[in-house]
Amino acid sequence: MRILVLNGSPHPSGNTKALVDAFRKGAESAGNEVVVCPVGTMNIKGCLGCEYCHTKGEGKCVQKDDMEKVYPELASADMVVFASSIHYFNFTAQMQSVITRFYAQMKPAAKKYAMILSSASPGVYSGLETLYKTMVGFFEGEDLGIKEVFGDDNKSDATLADLEAFGASIK
Repeated sequence: MRILVLNGSPHPSGNTKALVDAFRKGAESAGNEVVVCPVGTMNIKGCLGCEYCHTKGEGKCVQKDDMEKVYPELASADMVVFASSIHYFNFTAQMQSVITRFYAQMKPAAKKYAMILSSASPGVYSGLETLYKTMVGFFEGEDLGIKEVFGDDNKSDATLADLEAFGASIK
């Protein structure tokens, strides 16, 4: 299976990267191909709502930025994992921009999805759980799970082992 992980964290060496690395290690050990797009550090603007993609662009966005590197990965992925730190009860602004840009192609090709969230505090996930489940339903996909990590658990050995096992369970 080809798994695309969208890492929405703007911190290249932060907690989210450690969680993604553990998931990737497990998923690759199970024979999956894993591509990580560090969208949190890429130059990707949010959707303009201009409708170019649906009127003249034939599914291509009028904006020319790093999303052009993400679209081919989305088109060839069997599974998409949204990985993000929580910034004030939501995905990072960078991840939000990427998700709004899905609009050009309407739905990713993937049929399986998962989400990995990292924060400093418990109890900040319910809004994103609802958004994620709504997206997966709209994409007509299968939810393979949500992993939520907070505080000192972010880089703990137990958490990293859990994320590695989660990755290894993906077939």
